[in-house]
Amino acid sequence: SNLLTSIIIITMKTAIFASLLAAVSAFAPASQKVAQTTSLSAFEEELGVQPPLGLWDPFGLLNGADQERFERLRYVEIKHGRICMLGVVGYLVNKAGIYLPGDISYGTSFESLGSGWDASFAVPVAGALQVLAFVGALELAFMKDATGENEFVGDFRNGAIDFGWDSFDEEEKLKKRGIELNQGRAAQMGLLALMVHEQLGVPLTP
Repeated sequence: SNLLTSIIIITMKTAIFASLLAAVSAFAPASQKVAQTTSLSAFEEELGVQPPLGLWDPFGLLNGADQERFERLRYVEIKHGRICMLGVVGYLVNKAGIYLPGDISYGTSFESLGSGWDASFAVPVAGALQVLAFVGALELAFMKDATGENEFVGDFRNGAIDFGWDSFDEEEKLKKRGIELNQGRAAQMGLLALMVHEQLGVPLTP
């Protein structure tokens, strides 16, 4: 059981690291253009390309990329930015002593897990499998463009959720998308910093 828990934890940490790597490659939001190209200059006007870095692609993942490749990288950046925003909030909420009620598995309450790295290792196998199943269900059924109605890469409303989005004009929509991108980028770096500092024994919360 300890081996299975360790495998799940390692998989989750690898996914977080991969998300950070992917974000570095695509510092610009979803494209408004249709034409394909192999020139980086084609992406310099994308939403999210901003001073002081501009179009920042230190690993050269956009070299020779067409529009499809760019949008795939943007999809990865947006998704992992959202995951890390939730991760940072969850980390801080647990550090504040706030937990879900009830048990994550029989005889193990959420509160008993603690927070941070220690909590990830304290999750029983049954609890870890529940988390894995829940994330898998979201990935396969909900967190994608299931109906073909998306307006841009990362639009997972699928004709069912709006929250006032359709009431915004195009300028406001671009602004909102830019805010999400930047917050997601910050959260990816922030979650990595939280994990590293915790391992170094540096307290980040009072």
